[in-house]
Amino acid sequence: MRKILLGCSLLFNVAYAQVQRLPAYPLLTHSPYFSVWSFSDALNSEETRHWTGKPQSLLGVITVDKKEYRFLGHDSARKDQPAAVQQWVSVKPTQTIYQFACGGVDLTLTFTSPLLLSDLSLLSRPITYVSFRLRSNDGETHTALLNLDVSEDLVRNTPLQQVKSEKGTAGGLVYVKAGARAQPVLKTKGDDVRIDWGYLYVAAAAEAGLVQTGMNTVFPQLKIGDDPVEKLVLIGYDERYSVQFFHRNLEPWWRSHPEDGKKKATMEDLLQTAYTGYDKILSRCDTFNKVMYSTALNAGGQHYADLCVAAYRQSIAAHALVESPQGELLFLSKENFSNGSINTVDVTYPSAPLYLAYNPRLLEGMLNGIFYYSESGKWKKPFAAHDLGTYPLANGQTYGEDMPVEECGNMILLTAAITRAEGAPDYAKRHWATLTTWAHYLEANGFDPVNQLCTDDFAGHLARNANLSVKAIVALGAYGWIAGKLGMDTVAEHFGNLAKELAKKWMALDDAGDHYALTFDGKDTWSQKYNLVWDKLLGLGIFPAAVRQKEIAYYLQRQQPFGLPLDSRKTYTKSDWICWTAALADKPEDFGALIDPLYKYLTETPTRVPLSDWHETRDGRQVGFQARSVVGGYFMRLLDYQWNGR
Repeated sequence: MRKILLGCSLLFNVAYAQVQRLPAYPLLTHSPYFSVWSFSDALNSEETRHWTGKPQSLLGVITVDKKEYRFLGHDSARKDQPAAVQQWVSVKPTQTIYQFACGGVDLTLTFTSPLLLSDLSLLSRPITYVSFRLRSNDGETHTALLNLDVSEDLVRNTPLQQVKSEKGTAGGLVYVKAGARAQPVLKTKGDDVRIDWGYLYVAAAAEAGLVQTGMNTVFPQLKIGDDPVEKLVLIGYDERYSVQFFHRNLEPWWRSHPEDGKKKATMEDLLQTAYTGYDKILSRCDTFNKVMYSTALNAGGQHYADLCVAAYRQSIAAHALVESPQGELLFLSKENFSNGSINTVDVTYPSAPLYLAYNPRLLEGMLNGIFYYSESGKWKKPFAAHDLGTYPLANGQTYGEDMPVEECGNMILLTAAITRAEGAPDYAKRHWATLTTWAHYLEANGFDPVNQLCTDDFAGHLARNANLSVKAIVALGAYGWIAGKLGMDTVAEHFGNLAKELAKKWMALDDAGDHYALTFDGKDTWSQKYNLVWDKLLGLGIFPAAVRQKEIAYYLQRQQPFGLPLDSRKTYTKSDWICWTAALADKPEDFGALIDPLYKYLTETPTRVPLSDWHETRDGRQVGFQARSVVGGYFMRLLDYQWNGR
């Protein structure tokens, strides 16, 4: 079935191979709980894992002419099992594709997670297509038996939790379903944890000879010749409830927004819809893969385009998509391997460019919960909260310390960016009173920040943080810019003038000769001034172009083999901020010079985990964090290209 469409797509895949080496390869990528990766270049050299690194095994074996070949995962109990020869791997925004030689049969294995941001129904479906395309490679006819085994570890947090499974049918599909016996819904919270509620589904088209035992699917014996044969498996996860929002358990978006518009959807409904729509969805994914890559290529070159591909599914899969009890979209991040917070504002901030580029409504979904927290009176402070809790419980901030200037600036700047992306200030208008409170806080406290946390807190607290001051200044200008869009001319003039006056004051206070300092009182220091990027993208005209030009020239002298350090205190960096900083460059060659070491990190880091955004610039090793949504910040240059054509 579906041979022609897939065959045409594969011809393009080989010619258009986008990323061929990553620290880890995305396989099943939908949410913080349903996220399975290969941590090695060869798919059959070790077990597949949850993003946290704990085993969540997918095991694939093909028997060709009575000889077994393992192509997916690793079975420690069968160390002598022959492995198929992996010929290549290609990663695209929505797909990871492997090619194997299995004796006389070639196998193309494709994982498609159709995370198309413009389509919330499709985006919210927690189903990955796993397709197997088989073809003779020697002109002879061969027999083949295809076997896919999915571990019950996908439904439990710890190995000792008991699991039950059952079989079922859904239209023309047969499936096996597994879940933890206890079903402790939303009872497990924290960072290094996995889901232990809900149900995993493995489905395939019903046909004579198909066998499903436990979570193992064995297709009937196939005759493989010159004409390709394709088999398809759908792997899905029904979380039942995804998060708790101020003590209300919320269902995933797909369940509360059924595509037939009639009733609450079931996973059986969703599997049928996904299966019958496979051809069209595959075509849409193929088109998106090409267009996104082409856009990134035009914006920043091949190395930059590859970075965007690497970031795409990872960023999206670190979120849950739900609807609040107030009827608002919520797109809630998990702060993976950081502290496990849910809906952290200074995680939303770096993630934003991807969503601004492809669906700003999703960025609204990242801000809605924080606005509700303040506007409901549950958060009583005159500045924005840091988070909504510890994932998956969004019941109020659990982080031990506030980031007042950081989060106020983030919320105002992101609201301005939504205004620009949507071409209208409607979203800002709905939250104007809250934005005004935060703007007044920044007016009083933002220019010369006292000793406080900011998003770059790994090296400790800082007083008089120049980059944090830039954030406050540009946010005040952005607030004035929104006011102008709302027809509030007096407010617009006041805050526009204020931002420009503070920028002049900042330039004099922070000037360190050939660059600007990390802090106002540390002229022998430096830091990335990535917060300047919104002045450029929104065209606010607050800081002269000479400021960012001087900074870029200085950064080019400070690079290490694997990137530009975050600041003068340490040699580690944040890759999302490098992409923002690189977007400050006016010359393509300067942008490329800042991006190339980051590409080296992407393809040569010795740390094999889903992309870490915090690494050492001298040797490319992970310092901390992995699988986080903030790599959506890689799309900053693409966003500038979309908005401003440069």
